[in-house]
Amino acid sequence: MNDIKKFKQCPHCAGIWNNREEFMSDKSLIINGYKPDFEKLEYGLFFFTHNKDGCFSTIAVETKEFTDLYTGKIFKERKTGTKDCKGLCLKTNDLSPCNAECEAAFVRGVIQLIKQRHNK
Repeated sequence: MNDIKKFKQCPHCAGIWNNREEFMSDKSLIINGYKPDFEKLEYGLFFFTHNKDGCFSTIAVETKEFTDLYTGKIFKERKTGTKDCKGLCLKTNDLSPCNAECEAAFVRGVIQLIKQRHNK
């Protein structure tokens, strides 16, 4: 039995990433979506496509796996559905940054950090 904890495994090709840094530096992984969990933001999902010949599977990773990367301001109040909200969290494939002073806006900051690290 294998007792080594891995960060993530591809559900289609069984590729393994042993840790988050390995996962984030893999150029075959492309972040392409986000689905929030408004009850507990850390349980939202980031969607990555494993852009590798013969695979192209979607890999979901909980937001909590990346939240420690964010060092910016985190707001206490959620603005979803208010005049201050652009509704980005409701658009799974829109990964644009959010400028609202909303408790969920930091997730958009995390997405930008993931994209920056991937492009290094």
